[in-house]
Amino acid sequence: MAGLVNAGKHTLLSGFTASAAYVSVHTADPGSSGSAEVTGGSPGYARKSVTWASPASGSVSSASAVVFDVPGSTTISYLGYWSAVSSGTFYGSRALDTSQTYATQGTYTINSGNLTETVT
Repeated sequence: MAGLVNAGKHTLLSGFTASAAYVSVHTADPGSSGSAEVTGGSPGYARKSVTWASPASGSVSSASAVVFDVPGSTTISYLGYWSAVSSGTFYGSRALDTSQTYATQGTYTINSGNLTETVT
C-alpha cells in the first residue's frame, strides 16, 4: 500500500479548511493568482465565508450554505479559495459543474454539503 491513509488526508484537509475561509466566484479560470473574480452588482458581489465540516473518508465538505450576489450580464464558471474577504492568499480553484449565466442581478447558492474537496 502506498500513499496517505485517511488520518494523513484529514491532517492536510484540516490545514486547508483552517486557511481557506473564503470562497469566490470567477468568470474564467482564475489561474494561479485568482484572476477573473466577479465584481460589481447591487447588492455588490463579495467573497463569502465558508464553514467546513470535519474531514471524513479523505474528504471535507461545506457545513453551511454559501450565497453569492452576482451582477447581471455575468457568466460564472469557477470557484476560488482565499484566506481573506479581500486581498489575502489565493489557494486554488475548481470549475463549476455547469457555468451559470445571469442576464439580470441574481444569486448563486452552494447548498450545505455541496462544496467538497478530496485528497486522493
